[in-house]
Amino acid sequence: MSNERILNILRAPHISEKSARLAEHNQYVFVVAPGATKADVSAAVESLFEVNVEQVNLVNTKGKVKSFRARAGSRQGRRKAYVRLAEGQAIDVSAKA
Repeated sequence: MSNERILNILRAPHISEKSARLAEHNQYVFVVAPGATKADVSAAVESLFEVNVEQVNLVNTKGKVKSFRARAGSRQGRRKAYVRLAEGQAIDVSAKA
């Protein structure tokens, strides 16, 4: 898999309180491309971070409806990947981001 395709699939790490708690249990969260599949995400994480992926779960989140200057608008939706690594492996998300 080429570096361009990997970087297109894995957009960014998703940093939140929940993702910090999950990182303690070898599970990491990434924002991924809308058309990415579980196999794509698994291959991209394994080649970019040189780790073994056990499981990938994908979640589509809807964008929130917000008002801007008295007009209704909405934020963009995201597709997130929850990636579980093999026991004893870790990713330093802050160094690669």
